[in-house]
Amino acid sequence: MHKIDIDLVEMTMDVMKYAIDRLSSTEQKIGKPKKEEDLKALVGETITEKGIGGERAFKLWKKHLAKCNVPIDHPRHLAFVPASPTRAAVMFDLVTSASSIHGAYWMEGAGGIFCENEAMRWIVSLTGLPKGSFGVFTSGGTAANLSAIVTAREYWRTLNDQNSLQKGLIITSIGAHSSIKSMAKVADIDVLLVDTEDKLEKKALQTTINNLPIQQRQRLFAIVATGGTTNAGIVDDLEGIASICKKENLWFHVDAAYGGGALVADSVRHLFNGIEQADSITIDPHKWMFSPYDCGAIIYKNPELAKQAHSQEGSYLDIFKDEGAHGFNPTDYQIQLTRRVRGLPLWFSLATHGTDRYKEAVERGIELAQIAGRIIEKKPYLELVRAPSLSCVLYRRKGWKPEDYTHWTFENHDKGFALVTPTKWKNGDVYETVSRFCFINPDTTEKDIEMILDSMV
Repeated sequence: MHKIDIDLVEMTMDVMKYAIDRLSSTEQKIGKPKKEEDLKALVGETITEKGIGGERAFKLWKKHLAKCNVPIDHPRHLAFVPASPTRAAVMFDLVTSASSIHGAYWMEGAGGIFCENEAMRWIVSLTGLPKGSFGVFTSGGTAANLSAIVTAREYWRTLNDQNSLQKGLIITSIGAHSSIKSMAKVADIDVLLVDTEDKLEKKALQTTINNLPIQQRQRLFAIVATGGTTNAGIVDDLEGIASICKKENLWFHVDAAYGGGALVADSVRHLFNGIEQADSITIDPHKWMFSPYDCGAIIYKNPELAKQAHSQEGSYLDIFKDEGAHGFNPTDYQIQLTRRVRGLPLWFSLATHGTDRYKEAVERGIELAQIAGRIIEKKPYLELVRAPSLSCVLYRRKGWKPEDYTHWTFENHDKGFALVTPTKWKNGDVYETVSRFCFINPDTTEKDIEMILDSMV
């Protein structure tokens, strides 16, 4: 398996050709899934004692399996939070894998970690956090949020002995990302939700805190605000929330996994005022910073607190902490020990294109949302649920029931035309099913938007 022979050389050429074709393609198809039993019938047994050979396996991938995936960078993939990694970033992801770098410790991965840190400095500069703030790349927003909250919890436990004996509590809004509730289970803390899917305002948060029973108030250690909700692109009142956290002595975490990319955009940067007061910030470069999966980031105002919470101990790890290993160890600041240098593709893309091009690409996503809003307002069978925010647009098809949205989604997907999925929006006490766009890919066109909306007639 590890020797170099003619088969390896030929397979390398095949893989490179596939990568070149994929990177240079301007017309992609939206794949669609098949049932597992159908795929099994198509490809048969692929894991055997003697192997089926690389050529055979690669043919099965190209002929059957690759077509069952939805390319996240398709210009008419507007569901969830899509992605649109630059070609430079994708190419260097291949280099990253081929280089076999362990990115946990400087001693093993100094060159790759250096590049990651160059990219991280740029991201940190966008936030306006004070000197000394820094971060590391993670697998995504969930890992970043978990790393931040564990850091906050461990710091809270050092404030007095009683805190170590009780279960922690955090407050966020119902508009917060699903990972907040998920990571709270892992961290064994409780979550109190402020009942608003719209902007979490200072007044509502203060009222929620004031209404806490004494025992709950003693357990409260952090507030999680959102810098661009996944559902609607809403940015919470970060300045107001920051002032409360300062007054109440609470950790201030901002989940800007999706919206953080917009920090580079002059047109909406003011919406994030207050983020510079955060104790920790989550941003996902694999969303709106055009990096390949998977690449999240967690940033700390005081990285030393994260190091105290996450640094792992073991006799086999002592060498990495020796002065002779002199350098930054990313594993000390988040929950994972083993890690690839997942920030390396982002660094190469930034170095290749410059930050101005990133600003242009993000601004295009914001512009597309505004264009979509204007088109929707002109069509009598459609209406906006709320004004577009960042690159998200919520809209309804008048007269449709939830099952109509679902049928429309699957019909367009089955045709290989587009992937646009419904969501729910809280309208008073009722959750209404509506449709949703999220624009990331700058190659999406006004015509793409028109065609999708015309399919709802």
